[in-house]
Amino acid sequence: MLEAVIDRLGESRTLLLAGVLIGAAFGFLGQRSRFCLRSAVIEFARNHTGGKLTVWLFAFATAVMATQALVLAGLFDASDARQIAARGSLSGAAIGGLLFGVGMILSRGCASRLLILAGQGNLRSVISGLVFAVASQAALTGALAPLRETVSAWWTVEGGAPRDLVVRTGIGHGGALALGAVWLAAAVIWSRRQRVPVWGWAGAIGVGLTIAAGWWFTYAVSKLSFDVHPVQSLSFTGPSAEVLSRVLFVSDQSVTFDLGLVPGVFLGAFIAAAAFGELKLEGFQGGSGMRRYLFGALLMGFGGMLAGGCAVGAGLSGASVFTITSWITLCAMWIGGAITDRLLDQRPADPLDEPMPGATSGALRPQP
Repeated sequence: MLEAVIDRLGESRTLLLAGVLIGAAFGFLGQRSRFCLRSAVIEFARNHTGGKLTVWLFAFATAVMATQALVLAGLFDASDARQIAARGSLSGAAIGGLLFGVGMILSRGCASRLLILAGQGNLRSVISGLVFAVASQAALTGALAPLRETVSAWWTVEGGAPRDLVVRTGIGHGGALALGAVWLAAAVIWSRRQRVPVWGWAGAIGVGLTIAAGWWFTYAVSKLSFDVHPVQSLSFTGPSAEVLSRVLFVSDQSVTFDLGLVPGVFLGAFIAAAAFGELKLEGFQGGSGMRRYLFGALLMGFGGMLAGGCAVGAGLSGASVFTITSWITLCAMWIGGAITDRLLDQRPADPLDEPMPGATSGALRPQP
């Protein structure tokens, strides 16, 4: 069937369509579940039990299990993924992850969360997302590129087995799947104790499945195509920069999975918000708040490009294939976010984020 679609649309358009559809599913499910790494980090740092940490763990465990199941079934080869095959930067992962973690607390949302909030009418997230994209592009090829390249060169790791934690630890893909099952079991237990509503845990599982879907689809297309196409899954640092570049400059390059991903997530979030009556225009409330958001978006854009992935690109996609740089990035994001929250925001009476649909207790109002 996939071959027929490729014959009809061509390889590039097939990837573009897949980016839109998988992105729309991620946006819809992310909007309904309130999936957000920043909220999970805050709950952990404040020892709060609002369910957002459980939602993140459901998505994380599902992404790991589904991706490793594809590998064991012979439907996906993780060694073809850029996060493993190419040389990586351990210094970039650590420093970039810390900067991203600080930035997501300041801007009150990681890159994917900002895009989802923009889809439901949050103008703060629209502006912050634009700054994030500009900073990402500047770190890739612009004024911030020399700094990124310098930091990245401090400590590198070769691609292949040295970058693959499954190989380095010797646990095998069966062991990686078992670890995902342990995390999923923990999420189920916490979900029952915290009475996480259906949209919370079910939507988060769907978010995790979109990660595996991205890996499978791009891998399948790469094996059927004559041209070289990257094997990848969801991420928002590089794709945001690419969308910005395509909007500003005419390009003769073919369309890609990344180019469909960003508008797809926006569309999915918009559909979810419209269907459930949650479309609402919101703006900044004062100059100090605006400065905080924009500086946080700048740190996320540079940090994400330095680390080679955002909270989804490294935290779910990269971690699901057990690349060492992605796990370092994810840990650094948690550390940077928790420290920043403790220093700037940690007040137990403060709200954390939007409540999940169906929540009956401990409702959390969005912060300004």
